Amino acid sequence: MTLLSPDEIQRYARHIVLRDVGGPGQARLKAARVLVIGAGGLGAPLIQYLAAAGVGTIGVVDDDTVSLSNLQRQVLHGANDIGRAKTDSAADAVARLNDHVSVERHALRLTPDNARALIARYDIVADGSDNFSTRYLASDACFYEKKPLVTAAVGPMDASLTTLRPFETDADGRPNPTYRCLFPEPPAPGTTPTCEQAGVLGALTGVVGSMMALEVIREIVGFGVGLVGRLVLFDARSMRFETLTYEWDADNPLNGLASARA
Repeated sequence: MTLLSPDEIQRYARHIVLRDVGGPGQARLKAARVLVIGAGGLGAPLIQYLAAAGVGTIGVVDDDTVSLSNLQRQVLHGANDIGRAKTDSAADAVARLNDHVSVERHALRLTPDNARALIARYDIVADGSDNFSTRYLASDACFYEKKPLVTAAVGPMDASLTTLRPFETDADGRPNPTYRCLFPEPPAPGTTPTCEQAGVLGALTGVVGSMMALEVIREIVGFGVGLVGRLVLFDARSMRFETLTYEWDADNPLNGLASARA
């Protein structure tokens, strides 16, 4: 088991006294390797809370630089970071927060050529990207590499969050659902406005990014009921949460019946 130093025992004391975490759970956090896709609105609070929680290694994937318009919601970065690579700014922010955490910088865009090899290096993936192509790519790669995926998306005033373990089966022996069971096809190009076009409430990304961090921590430590087969929806206008259930689709191309026959 990974050992905690005296400094870490003091730092994580509020975790260690929690019955659901304790010393063994904190040691699992220290040993964990988490890949975060996107160091923007969702990735900013996600990375900070993973670092504060003592996740030992955080990989950050982002090919963008910090701009002034990011600062309304991307609280990992500051005015002095404008023009810098987001991976560099994120690494510096984590170093200020917790020197027990290692950050691996991947200043690149996730592509079909690099996704599986990159994801294979980590224990769990958290996708806070801002486009459908990356979400589908990440979810497919996590399926093939058998890595749990926590994925979220935000709109101007709404958000969704779920966890995927489609390489495993449920209590009845059926495959867990894939991302493509939930969203079989991406929307047609141009039908979904970007954040730049539609706007986004800054604090909304903070709420959902923090929820992503909570779900990653629960997956690592192993307490509570995870979000596999459950989609959390959040409406910021009415401050309302809903949780919908979804199931394996036998027609999905990853672990559906056709793939089993292939």
